[in-house]
Amino acid sequence: MSESKQYEIPKKVVIEAYKRVKANKGSAGIDGIDFEQFEKKLNNNLYKIWNRMSSGSYFPSPVLAVEIPKKTGGTRRLGIPTITDRIAQMAARMYVEPVVEPMFCDDSYGYRPNKSAIDAIATARKRCWRYDYVIELDVKGLFDNIDHELLMKVVARHVKEEWICLYIKRWLEIPFVTREGHVIERLSGTPQGGVISPVLANMFLHYVFDMWMERNFPQAPFERYADDGLIHCRTKEEAIFIKEKLANRLEECKLELHPIKTRIVYCKDKDRTREEELTEFDFLGYTFKAVYIMCKDGKIRHNFIASVSNSSSKSFREKIKAMEVHKRTGCKIDIIAEMLNPLIRGWMNYFGKFNPSAMKGTLQCIERRLVKWAMCKYKNFRGRRRRAEKWLYTVRQREPKLFAHWSNLYSYC
Repeated sequence: MSESKQYEIPKKVVIEAYKRVKANKGSAGIDGIDFEQFEKKLNNNLYKIWNRMSSGSYFPSPVLAVEIPKKTGGTRRLGIPTITDRIAQMAARMYVEPVVEPMFCDDSYGYRPNKSAIDAIATARKRCWRYDYVIELDVKGLFDNIDHELLMKVVARHVKEEWICLYIKRWLEIPFVTREGHVIERLSGTPQGGVISPVLANMFLHYVFDMWMERNFPQAPFERYADDGLIHCRTKEEAIFIKEKLANRLEECKLELHPIKTRIVYCKDKDRTREEELTEFDFLGYTFKAVYIMCKDGKIRHNFIASVSNSSSKSFREKIKAMEVHKRTGCKIDIIAEMLNPLIRGWMNYFGKFNPSAMKGTLQCIERRLVKWAMCKYKNFRGRRRRAEKWLYTVRQREPKLFAHWSNLYSYC
């Protein structure tokens, strides 16, 4: 049956795309159809996707625009495609990603198989010890401002399937629609939230930034995670020069360095003692700065290291607070542990990789929440914090693995 179609797309590709999209979860798009509704007619829905994509008659629905708050203030617009469109995009991504992945630079870490933010942080940490200056760069509104014509040239260079090029063009041009029904036409960008958007952004920045840096400034290594990145320089003069050239390069490609977030930072520590205005920076949730810690020789000195940032700690505390554990007085403590542990475990796994002792103060906020819960639950604890704290201590001694952070909290120094 597929032989009569305009484009050869195996049905098994659409089925596998559906499985991957479902594994990523996500909410409904503009049509309001979630996975539960989609799966009521699963075979029929998957057949429709395959049939339309194979015949060239597939046209994506508008993308639901959702504004989410940024940690630094303001909002970021995410685009949520329908489940149907996410499956179609995943099918295309399954073809494109294996082709372009081998050409990407080792120092590109964002949204790539077998690479992570932690890998980028580990590399940056080591390079900050060898290079005195860092350009902390941020591409302003990358996902909103990628030029469609330039991007399609990159796509055409690497993607040989005609149907993928056709549908990528349609995905790029489809408008946003807000929950209130306002239509926002898009003349540039690839929606942040689209399944194929990260691959397209990496393809674009591979030529705009990665290859350009390797060709023009091979002496200045970098780490890039999507639109966030670091460039390591030996001198301030070199950093100023590269920053100026990079601003020109991005302008040529119709992008812009963020004027505030792009800065030159001095990696000041016990061995680097020049007086500079900026001596710390944030990257992927970690703060890089000189911290007074014990060195391998047993002496305490200022070392330039990565630790959980204040903003990341604050965000975590706010999430714990928003769960309002103290109001769940009908629950036993093991149920409270089941609620909190996934959040605690994920946060600790990420921010415990480097200088884990910096997490201690934030993890103690969980203890305060548990004490408050105990004071609300048990009548003989009300107004008696010391008694609630003592009770929690006995529970911790009896079941040290009940909460994900208990085995670590009191081992940090």
